[in-house]
Amino acid sequence: MTTTTLAVLVPLLPFLGAAAGLLLGRTAPGFVRPLAVLPTLAALVLAVLVASRQGGGRAVDAATELTPTGSVPVELALHIDGFAALVAVLVGTVATCVQIYSTGYLRDDPRYPSYAALVSLFTSAMFLVVYSGDLMVLLVGWEIMGICSYFLVGHYWETPEARAASLKAFLVTKLGDVPFLIGLLALATEAGSFRITKILGAVANGSLDHPTLIALLLLAGVAGKSAQFPLHTWLPDAMAGPTPVSALIHAATMVAAGVYFVARLLPLFEASRAAMVVLAVMAAVTMVGSALAALAQDDIKRVLAYSTIGQLGYMTGALAAGDRGAAVFHLLTHGAFKALLFLAAGVIIHAAGTNSLAAMSRMHNLRDRVPDAYWTMSVALLALAAIPPFSGFFSKESVLGVAEHVATGHTEHAPGAAGWTVLVAGLITALLTAAYATRLWLLAFRGRGAEAPDHGRQPVVMNAVLWVLAIPSLALGGLAFRLLPDWFDGRDLTPTLTTSVLGTGVALIGGIVTYATWRHTTAFAARIPLGAVAAHPEGDAARVEAEAIASHEPAYGDVASAPDPSDPGRLLLGPLHRHAAAGFHLDAVYTTLFVRPVQAGASLVRFLDREVVDTYVRGAGALPRWLGGAVRRAQTGNVQTYVSALLAGTVVLAVAAVLVATGA
Repeated sequence: MTTTTLAVLVPLLPFLGAAAGLLLGRTAPGFVRPLAVLPTLAALVLAVLVASRQGGGRAVDAATELTPTGSVPVELALHIDGFAALVAVLVGTVATCVQIYSTGYLRDDPRYPSYAALVSLFTSAMFLVVYSGDLMVLLVGWEIMGICSYFLVGHYWETPEARAASLKAFLVTKLGDVPFLIGLLALATEAGSFRITKILGAVANGSLDHPTLIALLLLAGVAGKSAQFPLHTWLPDAMAGPTPVSALIHAATMVAAGVYFVARLLPLFEASRAAMVVLAVMAAVTMVGSALAALAQDDIKRVLAYSTIGQLGYMTGALAAGDRGAAVFHLLTHGAFKALLFLAAGVIIHAAGTNSLAAMSRMHNLRDRVPDAYWTMSVALLALAAIPPFSGFFSKESVLGVAEHVATGHTEHAPGAAGWTVLVAGLITALLTAAYATRLWLLAFRGRGAEAPDHGRQPVVMNAVLWVLAIPSLALGGLAFRLLPDWFDGRDLTPTLTTSVLGTGVALIGGIVTYATWRHTTAFAARIPLGAVAAHPEGDAARVEAEAIASHEPAYGDVASAPDPSDPGRLLLGPLHRHAAAGFHLDAVYTTLFVRPVQAGASLVRFLDREVVDTYVRGAGALPRWLGGAVRRAQTGNVQTYVSALLAGTVVLAVAAVLVATGA
């Protein structure tokens, strides 16, 4: 079987599994789980075969035009280089783990058949994005993922949070997709093709007249899909969906699509220095802002959501520095450890039997309750914090290294300002990432919140998946920089001394300071009745302590609902904590700037329609109706009346004729 045939089957198998799962979900429920797992697993095996045959060498290209579409043809095309081959393996691995994990996590969910089918369709769409060599076909997968995310985020549609989150995710990403589509059409018009290879050839030849405008339009779609500032606000709210969905969206699909798209067309963005600077600023703001927000969140899934936004900022930062190898390298390692983090969080939630335990301030020493999640999540958090030798260290150092390379003027692929912006923001984010990773670990596994009831051990498949993902979270970075340089355009992935020391140093500082703060707040909080903190969850510790000591009893008796007073995030962020916890009020800003004006405009249009347009319509109908009524009254059916009217009319006409004749 040829490589092209294998590549076609990779997205096709999950699609067929999704269709079969939807058809048989009600009539033959026993087939639902095999149809969810086996096609995705088969697609993973085929993706591995495609990667082994491609081998990081020359790209595999194939295309066929099914029907003429006008001046710019749309083709079913494949373009599989080393990046595409590796990303497809990541997608297949995470999707397979999510499907296996979901058989235990959602084993009692009555809507599991539709859920599993949508996950398979989601996976198929991402495979299509990865392998497609035609931008219009890529757009099909891009939009299918948006539809699937809408349904999966809103899986628990009975809750208003899930309904609002699904709608928000759909609308915000579509807001970016509109200029994205315009950019694609403009790009194809100037390049004369939607084929990626031909577009890159046109860029190399300088055939594009408006590269900056096109690049900025495309970046709007990337910002929406990959949750970059300012279109990132949908991703934290998307945590209302099932935890395995969060793992899939954050690790291998949806948000990775935007980064991968820019990596595919990086020469286009490099043709515009303004676009590269905009990309760098967007990455820097995203990294630092999301890390600060993560440090202030209480819900464990929202911490991980903001963490994903920040790590995607690293990837776009590497692209802003003109190095797609570093960006895709971090995409791969991040996919492994972020999937592990979300699925481990799912085990914690599952152990409590309720999603309410996702609030870290209410967790109580879970280490002994969920040992598998404890050890594997520890590995993933170390990878997230970029502590050597875990995988995140190598990929994050690769990003910092290329930024330092650009900042010092050793390359012309990107402006020096972009390099400095990414480097400084990356180091600040490394410190904050280690801080919120340490805080998450301490509150989740050593917290002193109220102890939840024990719901027993989790299904074996859930814990098994955690250990499977722990392997690449630990070893992928070290293996990749030694064994896979040919897959990354021949780039040397060996860590450099300067950025390794800086990155690891600030990460250690962030972790140590957070741990010391936690020890301090734990000792401080030990003197305070736990329920007293519930009275002032946003208040300063001194006031809480003073009121508790004065009253000698908790201000609120509901100790079970009290948050952990030893949360170091409040002390570390100080007065910034309240704003960071609210995502710096961007949703409120958007409501003021966009939502309310649109609502006001809609109200004005409704008023004009009802009171002005409808008035004219009613008036236009009233006059004929009045005339018709008058004529109807004249139709009495009395012959004498008709004859009298006829004679009167005759007399009037005769008089008029005489008057006219006399005047003549």
